[in-house]
Amino acid sequence: MEHESKSGTSSPPAAAAATAAEAELTDHEYDGIQEYDNPMPRWWVLIFWGSFYFATAYFLWFHVYDKGSVSESYAADMRTFREEIAAREMGSGATEESLAKLSENSAVMADAASVFTTRCIQCHGPKGEGLIGPNLTDDHWIHGQGKLMDIHGVVKDGVLTKGMPAWGRQLQPMEVAKVVAYVGTLRGKNLPGKPPEGQKVVAAAPPSPGG
Repeated sequence: MEHESKSGTSSPPAAAAATAAEAELTDHEYDGIQEYDNPMPRWWVLIFWGSFYFATAYFLWFHVYDKGSVSESYAADMRTFREEIAAREMGSGATEESLAKLSENSAVMADAASVFTTRCIQCHGPKGEGLIGPNLTDDHWIHGQGKLMDIHGVVKDGVLTKGMPAWGRQLQPMEVAKVVAYVGTLRGKNLPGKPPEGQKVVAAAPPSPGG
């Protein structure tokens, strides 16, 4: 009788386990199949919400508030890279030869054109044809003979009596060199603009960008 009593009833631990298992099942059924209500792992939930908030902040920063873009950051990094390469090629400092070589680098000259547009067109015009400042494309020069090192001295140290700022105090040495090399490419183009000023010199053929 003792044996029958034990086999005919479920033990309390087994009944509790069955009840707990039923509680973990979801309340829906598909083709007689039920599934456990298992929550996602906490690490997965944290990654999901972290990704969601990051994507939201990224969208607002770059596309709503227009605070820049990945492409702009990449372009800035490439400009820095080109400057570093050009600086190594120039060596210890600016010379007539190193500036001439720099002016043959089309990628660096494209960067220099943007610096010229930002800093120089107010006085020299968008193409160097001259406004307040002299025409940079003719064969007349107020200071020096129109050589690259002459231009470098004017750009770096300025001419206060003429209102030319000393860009060497505001720009990095490599930026000064780039602008000087770019101005060198304008020589001999003789664009219509401000009348000639200063002394006529033997026109220097402008370097061809990219060699």
